[in-house]
Amino acid sequence: MSNKASLRPAPVASEHTPLKARNVAFDWSGTPLHWVPGDPATTHTINVLHLLLPAGERWFVHVYKQVLPSIRDERLRADVIGFIGQEAMHSQAHDDVLPHLKEQGLDPTPYTAQVDWLFEKLLGDRTLPPGRARHWWLLERVALIAAIEHYTAFLGDWVLNAEALDAKGADPTMLDLLRWHGAEEVEHRSVAFDLFVHLDGGYRRRTRTWATAFAALVFLWQRGVRFFMANDPTLLEGKASFKEFFRAGRQGVLPTTGAVARTIPQYLHRTYHPSQYGSTAQAAAYLAASPAATAADARTRGIA
Repeated sequence: MSNKASLRPAPVASEHTPLKARNVAFDWSGTPLHWVPGDPATTHTINVLHLLLPAGERWFVHVYKQVLPSIRDERLRADVIGFIGQEAMHSQAHDDVLPHLKEQGLDPTPYTAQVDWLFEKLLGDRTLPPGRARHWWLLERVALIAAIEHYTAFLGDWVLNAEALDAKGADPTMLDLLRWHGAEEVEHRSVAFDLFVHLDGGYRRRTRTWATAFAALVFLWQRGVRFFMANDPTLLEGKASFKEFFRAGRQGVLPTTGAVARTIPQYLHRTYHPSQYGSTAQAAAYLAASPAATAADARTRGIA
């Protein structure tokens, strides 16, 4: 085997699973503003997901619908169609949390309007001539999605194992939303990267778009936490701080900085493949027990 061949991404075949969208629904009427009791900083750090994901995942779907005609592998095409269905449902589920936050005095509109602009305008379709320029921009966005999905899968795997949130008495409905979503992110963690490799796979593009995605996620996340803390009506002079992030990481209610740092060499290693991280079996086990997912399955089968 050549050295070049040994550096190719190596999928774990046993981690592949057919994908389906689950039409979940959540009742937020009993969920408090600080759904991690006594810990508004952790609550709002995780709440940033509700600000970023609706627009971001609508953008994923939009880009992938443009890509579908270019997919030459039938299994990958089926995976991408399943991915589109799941991401559309994720966007809707997180979007449904925003009216609940507004009812509790925390209006997310000023922040979400800026996130919408980012995905719809800055990263949206551009008036480019057909041919090389338009194809380049499509490939750039496919690569960006692969990099972002590296982090959604990381967060999905983390929340499935974050027993400290249960021990702290986190709201069960919010935990089910996060773990249902996290389990599906683990379930489909290879699709975006496989699509990138199928259409391009260039290492320079992988590293460049990773750097863009990582910097954007860090910037948007810390800005979102600052927005929530400053506008939380129950806090006097609420402020976000890295000290709180480090504290929550040590307690296990947020990922540790070390765990986040380890995601960097993982993605940048030439043999990286998403299937090498996380457990499809664990994700499937949670989805089989999730109150929202099992209720959705029952509705689909017409027994509830």
